[in-house]
Amino acid sequence: MLFNYLRINWTVYEDCLSILGFNMTILKILIAGGQMCLRRSYATGSKFVETIQDNDTGIDIVSMARAPVNSLNTELLGALKTSLLEAQNNRRKGVILTSSLPTIFSAGLDITEMYNTDKKRATDFWSTLQDTWLTLYSLNIPVAAAINGSSPAGGCLLAISTEYRVFVEGKYTIGLNETQLGIAAPKWFMDPFISLMGYRQAELALLRGSLFKPEEALQIKLVDELAKNKADAIEKCKNYILSYNNIPGIGRTATKLAMRNNLIQWMKENKEADINQFIGYIMLPKVQAGLKLYIEHLKQKQ
Repeated sequence: MLFNYLRINWTVYEDCLSILGFNMTILKILIAGGQMCLRRSYATGSKFVETIQDNDTGIDIVSMARAPVNSLNTELLGALKTSLLEAQNNRRKGVILTSSLPTIFSAGLDITEMYNTDKKRATDFWSTLQDTWLTLYSLNIPVAAAINGSSPAGGCLLAISTEYRVFVEGKYTIGLNETQLGIAAPKWFMDPFISLMGYRQAELALLRGSLFKPEEALQIKLVDELAKNKADAIEKCKNYILSYNNIPGIGRTATKLAMRNNLIQWMKENKEADINQFIGYIMLPKVQAGLKLYIEHLKQKQ
């Protein structure tokens, strides 16, 4: 599986300038509410993640805020991890993950993290992605996603790693669409996907590289509810989190971690091998040549 670790979304190519997929014949890109107060930002030099605390409910609303498409670079991922851990450590009732951008939840991995790089930088990037995903997937407090725009590949991974997903209606899509260009998603992308949709439904979606509109995503149980707009999505996510008010947190957390334990342990035991496989791919001269061609193409379009 030569192209094993890139997120692809050709459908939102014009909007999403973040993710890559490379074929020596064809180069295509996954270009992969309520009373609130106390705004905080976490990032090095930029406000890539904004946390708003709803003091009435005790819920943190964590918004990815890296224009133009919330491409996942090391800084954004690190800021997201920090925000999630602070909500957990501060004993907030829960977290709602969303985007400050109007039509994009997240387009996926940032291409500039993979072009003209070195082993240390690539290792830092992939390790940060792993750690941020592991933090989100194993968060002790309830976490829901208010998906207010397109969410391909890496964006889909973030959404399906939460506990509850509310997708805004509109011309948006969500899914793991890597096979459209002949590649395969990593195990830790596929397993949560399968757990939501069931094996057979997920198998077909992964094999076809399907992207689903909101109504389709709801039908196949990739998301739990639809919303009219972002404010409605956030309100429905709040309702999900507050539904645990009368459930002892210790029992809820223990149950969640027990159900997710297999994949959590797999990542902890295979983290280094997963990094090495990614680096082995990204350092290939042909892949770097493909990234250069794509970056030059973007410059010509500007």
